[in-house]
Amino acid sequence: MGVEIKESGVTDQEFAEMEQFVYDYLSASVKSEDDGGRMRWYPWHSAEYRFNHIKNVVDLARVIAKDEGADVDIVTVAAIFHDISKLEAPQDIHAEAGADVARQYLTSRCEYPESFVEAVCGAIESHSHQGSLDELPLETRCLVEADILDKIGANGTALMLLRMGYESRTHMDAARMVDRVFQRGRDHVKRLESDKAESIAHQRLKRVKWFREWLEAEVAEMDRERDTPGPN
Repeated sequence: MGVEIKESGVTDQEFAEMEQFVYDYLSASVKSEDDGGRMRWYPWHSAEYRFNHIKNVVDLARVIAKDEGADVDIVTVAAIFHDISKLEAPQDIHAEAGADVARQYLTSRCEYPESFVEAVCGAIESHSHQGSLDELPLETRCLVEADILDKIGANGTALMLLRMGYESRTHMDAARMVDRVFQRGRDHVKRLESDKAESIAHQRLKRVKWFREWLEAEVAEMDRERDTPGPN
């Protein structure tokens, strides 16, 4: 059964309004708590970081959806709302909470058919799915793959190096930390189903591998440090 949508689809103006709503919602989620937000000690989980992650996922999800023949409007709208409740709801229910926010927005501010709204909200609710992706509707799978891909590559490496600073680690730990990004990325790739997502993932993993090799070549004794037994 297909999903009925407006003949013109989601307009650029409508999507721009969704983007603004999501950014404002994330900002309000942090400011609403006296202590500065649930994730205040992790600046990369600020409203700015979370919104950037969401936009990355939108771009990736569109690419995958087009290649897979999925409904790009459903995937795009689901992607822009998928983490809207990330800063205010516990991790284990943020997907369901985000779907509720999206449903309220789409039914009160827009005129999309119910089938479209439910497809979008269903994708949001399932974007944290940990099982096999072939169990999911195509549009949901595109969203999940895009979400996975944003954890892989240069972005994931930069976040890990930021984490080093907050944990008071020295640059001598950098290769080990980057290797963690690489190994986690390899684990994530095993979950991907589409050829397009796998291709993007492998290109990103190459960059992580190269960066680690450059570190080891340029920082004296880093190889010896890596081989020294110590805590994982």
